[in-house]
Amino acid sequence: MNSQDAFAEALLAVESVCPPGLTTWNGSAPEKRFAVYRNNVIVSLIDALADSFPVTRELVGEAFFRAMARQFVRANPPRSPVLALYGDGFAEFIEAFPAAAGLAYLADVARLELLRVQAWHAADAAHLAPEKMTRLLGDAAALPEVVFSMHPSVRVLRSHHAVVSLWAAHQSEDAALALADVDPTQAETALVLRNGLDVEISAIAEAAAMFILDLQRGAAFGQAAAQALGADSGFDLAATLGLLIRGGALAGATFPRSTSS
Repeated sequence: MNSQDAFAEALLAVESVCPPGLTTWNGSAPEKRFAVYRNNVIVSLIDALADSFPVTRELVGEAFFRAMARQFVRANPPRSPVLALYGDGFAEFIEAFPAAAGLAYLADVARLELLRVQAWHAADAAHLAPEKMTRLLGDAAALPEVVFSMHPSVRVLRSHHAVVSLWAAHQSEDAALALADVDPTQAETALVLRNGLDVEISAIAEAAAMFILDLQRGAAFGQAAAQALGADSGFDLAATLGLLIRGGALAGATFPRSTSS
């Protein structure tokens, strides 16, 4: 282990140990100075998690969240210098955190918040031009063969818990009142996408999620629609397509040979 590795390891170690070979310019004991620096690093990482997972924090309270985040930080140092993206693996940590075992929905709320962060920082892409979309929708023969490309921000999360409702309740002025109407045990599926400068989170049906994920994997429109309808005959294709168009989720389309681009 080189000196840089030893320094990094000491920063996040459970026991406060000064790395070997550390000296100060004036000859004073380096342990106290290192302890201050070490604490500032850990607090900064906890603050980064608190900024990225505000609803998770509110659900458990500030003290609980920071104690849990401190343990995560020590076991999972950042792999990127961009602190805004720090938190990959936090949901899995929460899932295995004994003190959070009574809140079965907490890990999925954290997953939703991480997807929101990722959607915000996803690459930009132009939306499918309205005139092209209109032309495609009006060509019943060509539309089933069209392959749509999705905006890079599009994410889907399936959960056994009411993650969208829990998240939405915390966006209201009176979160406690809004939470009173939420049953956390109700399964919900979330669609996350960045529309302009806003990241939108919507609850969607399971068949809609299947349709969107199939499009994201490169399935042709007709194939994706047929799969969704086969899973749920009540699948509302028009409503789902409308949601994607309004949210700017469709970034492009590969036209069949019979249709000019």
